[in-house]
Amino acid sequence: MAKVYKKTSGNGALTLYLGKRDYVDHVQQVDPVEGVVKIDPSELGGKKVFVQLCCAFRYGREDLDVIGLSFRKDIWIKHIQLYPEAGHKPTLTPMHECLLKKAGEQGHAFTFDIETNLPCSVTLQPGPDDTGKACGVDFEVKTYIADVEDPEEKLDKKDTARLIIRKIQFAPDATGGPGPKADICKSFMMSDKPVHLEASLDKEIYYHGDPIKVHVKVNNETSKTVTKIKVTVDQTTDVVLYSADKYTKTVLSQEFGETINANSTFEGSLAITPLLVENKEKRGLALDGRLKDEDTNLASNTIIRPGMDKEVLGILVSYKIKVNLMVSSGGLLGGLTASDVQVELPLILMNPKPQDVGLPE
Repeated sequence: MAKVYKKTSGNGALTLYLGKRDYVDHVQQVDPVEGVVKIDPSELGGKKVFVQLCCAFRYGREDLDVIGLSFRKDIWIKHIQLYPEAGHKPTLTPMHECLLKKAGEQGHAFTFDIETNLPCSVTLQPGPDDTGKACGVDFEVKTYIADVEDPEEKLDKKDTARLIIRKIQFAPDATGGPGPKADICKSFMMSDKPVHLEASLDKEIYYHGDPIKVHVKVNNETSKTVTKIKVTVDQTTDVVLYSADKYTKTVLSQEFGETINANSTFEGSLAITPLLVENKEKRGLALDGRLKDEDTNLASNTIIRPGMDKEVLGILVSYKIKVNLMVSSGGLLGGLTASDVQVELPLILMNPKPQDVGLPE
């Protein structure tokens, strides 16, 4: 059984109803936003009622606006006049019928079609002292009372009702396919033989929260000892709408005490699971769009279709796995750094397609 989401304006004249908050990008098309607004004409004072869907990009804290460090851009915006009626007559769906029952006789149905080239919802994790709206890309449905359809018109807060929704992508049904593979052959000073490292994954796409097996093969032909294997997962966030700000944060770092002696080999699988719960303090980490205090997860990879304008996407998210061999020199020379033998693998993290929860009751 699904839930009905509703929000009433401060003056009580408008109530916005939605049957869901998550709208899926199926690549070819996006789920339409089907909703209803209950309107009490006696409270309008001769004004009109509109409903709008806006995709906005927000970067920087709101309190920094005055010194130009905050940035907000409406990437895409659509308005519909609902009252007095101005020609918007959507084909009524079972979702509309269900919401109209809730709203009663004063209900007015609407439908927004979201364009496929828009970004998915992404939230940048706020720091402990951050206040105001989180940075990122979000979608908002807002109904409001106004004289005219003018985005610049200053609206009284009591004349509006708004709900944040999410545009999300799910992994395709087939997450199989060959996984990535990388290898390196590294020689050291004072040694004529190399260390050979190969790492691979079982498949191309993994679901958030699922263990990832990293298959590692090592052929150590040197006189040195590999004391342990370190695996890290890095998230790279590319904020393309804001002076190309790009940064990388480590979301998992795990050491495995596998000793590989001189002139020996190793073959094994190392299981890792990057999780948001281990990264709650990291400010600026990209998360899948958050609705109020509901749980979310690390942001899913941004899937770029051929011909898409990267700038419209606002924030691009990608991951990579690094496998490092920690090699000790032995003798009086001390240890060498962990980065001396390293390979990188691309990682795609996404959400599985959920089961259909049906219409709200």
